[in-house]
Amino acid sequence: MTFKGQRLQSSQIETSTGVPGYIALFRHLVDRIRGGEWKQGRLPTVRNLAVEYGVSPYTAQKAVQLLQHEGLIVTKDRSGCFVAAVSKSKQKDAAAGPWAIVLRVSPGPGRVAAQEVTLIGFDKLATEEGVLFVPVPFEFNSADGNSDPETAVRTAVAAGAKGVIFVPSRISDVALRQDEVFLEKCRQSNLPVVLVDRNLRGEARPLTNDLVTSDQFNGGRVCTQHLIEIGRRRIACVLASPTSSHFDRLAGYLFALGTNSPSGSGALTPLIFHVPEELDQTAAYRWLADQVLASQADAVVCYQDYTAVGLILELLLRGKTVPGDVAVVGCDDLAIGNSFSLGVTTYTYPSAEIARWAVRLMINRIAHPEDPPAKLALPGRLIVRNSTVQEPQQTAKKKSRP
Repeated sequence: MTFKGQRLQSSQIETSTGVPGYIALFRHLVDRIRGGEWKQGRLPTVRNLAVEYGVSPYTAQKAVQLLQHEGLIVTKDRSGCFVAAVSKSKQKDAAAGPWAIVLRVSPGPGRVAAQEVTLIGFDKLATEEGVLFVPVPFEFNSADGNSDPETAVRTAVAAGAKGVIFVPSRISDVALRQDEVFLEKCRQSNLPVVLVDRNLRGEARPLTNDLVTSDQFNGGRVCTQHLIEIGRRRIACVLASPTSSHFDRLAGYLFALGTNSPSGSGALTPLIFHVPEELDQTAAYRWLADQVLASQADAVVCYQDYTAVGLILELLLRGKTVPGDVAVVGCDDLAIGNSFSLGVTTYTYPSAEIARWAVRLMINRIAHPEDPPAKLALPGRLIVRNSTVQEPQQTAKKKSRP
C-alpha cells in the first residue's frame, strides 16, 4: 500500500486508521519505504511531507522521528533524511517494539512532572537502543480526550503494538473500573501488559500482571531512617490512595520505626495520615498541615515532592519553620523539589532502569505466557536537602545513599 501523491487531511488519517495522525502517517511512510519508492534516496523534507499529506509540520516531524527510531532512515547533516541501506539498518530484535505506553497519571499540579519523570527513561531507551514506544491516550474523562478503554486498546492494536506498558490510575473506583476493562480488552486482543509504578488500585489486591516499580519499601525505610538519625521522634507518613506504591512506602516507614524503636516510653509511635480523596490539592495541603500540627509531628514522609512542597508552604504560612519545627521528605526527585532555596529531601525515581526492565519483563511474558506474574522493585537513592538538614554545605552528593 502506497500513498504517493495522495493528499490526506490529518483528520482523515486519524479516522481512517483509528490512531493518532502522526502514527498513521508513520505507517504510510513505512509502506512507501518498504515498497522501494525512494530506494536509498532522499526523503521529502518534513515541510513537503506535511504539505503532501495535509498535516501540520509537527505531525510530520513526529512521524519522521519514529522512522529514525525504527532504523528505516538515517539523517545526514545539512542533507536531510535518507532511506537506510539494508546493511546499515538497525537489526531489530524482539525488544524493538513497538510498545504502547499508556499513562494514567493522577490529575493535579504534579501531573506533567510525574509523566515526565516516567517517560524520560523510555525516551532514553528509544534514543540509545532504537526501541519504539507509541503513546496511547487514555484519559479520566472525555473532556480531556479519549476515556474509553476499548478505544485505547484499538489504538494500540492499530499502531502495531506488541504489548502495553501501563501506569494504572490510583484516583478513584470509577477509574479503577476503566482500568479493569482496559486490561480485559488487552487480554482479548492478545496484548501482554506490564504495569509500571503500581498495581491496580485496591487494598491487598492480588497481582495479575507483571509489575516494575520504584522500590517504595526501601524509599520509606531510608527516608524514615534519615529522619531518625537527625533526631526526629514524632515522624508521620502520608498516604493518599489505596494503592501498592503507597502501601509499600508505609511498610518501609513502619519497618524503620520498628527497628529503631526502644522499648518503653521512648518507643517511636506511628503517625499515619490518609489524605481524603475528595479534597482538591489546596484543601489537601491545609488538611495535612492541620494533622501535622494537631499531632505535634516533628517530621513528615510525603508520597511525592509536590505534596511535600505544598505542606512546607502551608506550614510556613502558619508561622512554622522547616526543618526547624518540622522536617519534610518527598519522593521522585521532581524539579519542583529543587526549584527553591529550601530544597526538598527526596527519594529518586530510577526511570532509566524501570524502562529497561519493563521491556525485559514484556519479552519474558511473550516467551513464557504461563509464568506467574512477577514484581520487580528497583531502588532509588536518598537525596538530602534543606527541608530536613539546614547546613547548606551538606550537598546532595555527600548525602546520597542507596
